[in-house]
Amino acid sequence: MARRYDTNDATDRVTGLREAASAVRRGELVVLPTDTVYGIGADAFSAEAVGDLLEAKGRGRNMPSPVLIGSPNTLHGLVTDFSELAWELVDAFWPGALTLVAKHQPSLQWDLGDTRGTVAVRMPLHPVAIELLTEFGPMAVSSANLTGHPAPEDCDAAQQMLGDSVSVYLDGGPTPGNVPSSIVDVTREVPVLLRAGALSAEELRKVVPDLEVAN
Repeated sequence: MARRYDTNDATDRVTGLREAASAVRRGELVVLPTDTVYGIGADAFSAEAVGDLLEAKGRGRNMPSPVLIGSPNTLHGLVTDFSELAWELVDAFWPGALTLVAKHQPSLQWDLGDTRGTVAVRMPLHPVAIELLTEFGPMAVSSANLTGHPAPEDCDAAQQMLGDSVSVYLDGGPTPGNVPSSIVDVTREVPVLLRAGALSAEELRKVVPDLEVAN
């Protein structure tokens, strides 16, 4: 049976974060608040756990899970060929609602789905998420909804959809908004905006003036 913890309560928060980290280490799924919507998370380096995450959402391998991290320094061990422009985007918008698609280190033993050698990575601007990611490490995290349903802005909505497929729910109250992160591909010489979300092309061009927008 799923356990739920109120992270706005100091005692519940400590217990919940400890239990969530333990659950992820066991290969189980957790739900956590982020600065955009609630996410469902798993150990990024456990192919079985990531498979369970995709199954819980009803999502295919053709839609691989992004990875959330607790510090920009973690990027050094995850990505390769990361350009100066990419680092400038990190400096300007992390933590925050910007997902970067980069080439992952070929030595990494993970299976996030059909990624074609890339990883979508983000550092969220939410204290509970950052605490969990700092405690555990990189996690595969996707929006905590069934595919085709709205992304949840509160823990109740996530739990109604995902039920006991998740071991631990961290309830941080309503999220600041339901606008997803913007996604920028930094695998090329000129970054490309793949999805406009919380950050507009205009905002991103203040840092990368030559930013292209995908058709």
